[in-house]
Amino acid sequence: MEQPIRSAAGEDGTAHVTVLGEIDFSNADELAQTIQDAVARWSPDEVRVDLTDATFIDSTGLGALIEGYRAANEVSCRFVVTNPSSSFRRVLSVTGLSELFGMPEQESADLSRATGA
Repeated sequence: MEQPIRSAAGEDGTAHVTVLGEIDFSNADELAQTIQDAVARWSPDEVRVDLTDATFIDSTGLGALIEGYRAANEVSCRFVVTNPSSSFRRVLSVTGLSELFGMPEQESADLSRATGA
């Protein structure tokens, strides 16, 4: 069975955390810990959390991303959420987390217009 949360160091000084499936109460702590471990282990310039294959996120999942952001921010590491689905992007925009997670507000505004929000 494939791990739902994976991490790897990039050759470009980044840490990559990839989420497969759901981010909810059952694995939110694991996601936060994986991000914190990546920051501690690799001292990256940037942490990228890839949500390409994530299918669901709840409030505990958002909390895990915030914990990851805080861990990165404490060591002056950039934190970026990449490839969120349109529904994830909308959640991040509505909650005010888009900019915090390195997603330009313009992209969120474009999405809102496209979805009629």
